[in-house]
Amino acid sequence: MTGFGKIFIVIGIVFILVGVLWSLFGKLPGDVSFKKGNVTFYFPIMTSIIVSIILSLFFYFIRKF
Repeated sequence: MTGFGKIFIVIGIVFILVGVLWSLFGKLPGDVSFKKGNVTFYFPIMTSIIVSIILSLFFYFIRKF
């Protein structure tokens, strides 16, 4: 298997883990949600920060080894 194939496998596993965690926890405190009439604005600030930290650590350890 080439290095490119391994990268796709790792990215797929990361997407699966993020999807499972997202479905378990849903909205976190710190996520912004506004609803006015029939318009809803949702911006997952805290979720984005946590996902970014997890991905940064994951890729740091992949690069290290």
